[in-house]
This record gives sequence, structure tokens and C-alpha cells, in this order.
Amino acid sequence: MTRIAAVLVRQHMAQAAPPGVDPGKFLEAVAEDTYEMVAGLELVTPVLITSVPGLDDIVWPGTEVIDIDDGESLKHILGRLRGDQVAVINADAPDLPPLLVGKLFRELGRAEITICPAENGGAVAMACALPAPEWAAPDLDAADVAAALRAQAPGPRKVATTPGWHRLRTPEDVERLDPGLEGWDNTRALVTPEPW
Repeated sequence: MTRIAAVLVRQHMAQAAPPGVDPGKFLEAVAEDTYEMVAGLELVTPVLITSVPGLDDIVWPGTEVIDIDDGESLKHILGRLRGDQVAVINADAPDLPPLLVGKLFRELGRAEITICPAENGGAVAMACALPAPEWAAPDLDAADVAAALRAQAPGPRKVATTPGWHRLRTPEDVERLDPGLEGWDNTRALVTPEPW
């Protein structure tokens, strides 16, 4: 079975850069941290999906990079992926624990789509079998992604949720990053004040 873990980078994710931090460098840092997390997972193939040019150098050699238009729908993007299952992870969750990606795949045993909800609305990530279910038009920035997908689904048990996490969507969200968690080194270097 081919499992893909795809990191989704969109231009608007740069808006969470804290004051004094270059938005482009911030976006590159969170994308690289999220990619490093998925690239370290066992039994998955990492992929980078991006509307931001110039991110090819953050990925390991041999990683597929799929260029998209900034407004391209997730349904269309899913149609461009080749594999048996996919988890799409928003790049603005650089401290996402790898365990939560594993839970997304595990829940596919009982549902067609699984969602890791984001605090304050939207979703951190979603997983589904490929090709994606015809009935689903997922939008990871919708206020309540799971409810929206359940409304589209032909049955109530088609959509499952896993424990949620947070995304960095405003400069204030950066305070949610947990210094005790491993990883997110690139983001940490940018947003942690230098000791005097």
C-alpha cells in the first residue's frame, strides 16, 4: 500500500509571521518543519504541494513537488496524487505531533475521510483513500470542515475526526507553539527571542 503524506503550502500562510519576522522566511520555516515531520514518518511517501515558488530546496532529494495555483481546490489537488491513501497536512502546523498523522491513516479503516480539526475552526489535516470520494469537496479552511463534509456525505459514518491541533493563522497563534515539543526547529529559530 502506498501512503502519501502531502504538505500543503499556500501563500496566505505567511500572514501569521510575528512582527519583525519576514513573512516569506516565516512561511518557508513552517513549511520546512512540517515537511521534515512527515518525511520522518515510516511507511509514507512525503510530497510537497505548493503555490509558493522556490520551496523545492526544503525537501529531500527525490521528493515530488506539485505546483498549484493559490486558489486551486483541494478536490482538484487530490485528483493529481497517485497512491492508495493520502494525508494532506497544512504547512502552518509546524509542531504537529507525528502521532496525529498516524491516527488519520488508522481511522481510514472505518471512515472514507478523516479530519484532524484545528482549534478556532478549519482543519489541520485530512486523510482519505485515493482516488478521493466523489462526493467530497473538502476545504480545510472552512469553519467546521467535518460538519461540511458530513453534509456532503451519502451516510453519517463516512467522516471521522481525530484529536485536534492548532494552526498558525495569526501572529498571536505563534504563542501556541510548545517549546517542550521536539521538532519545529526552523520556526523556533525565527520566532524565539535571542537571549541577551
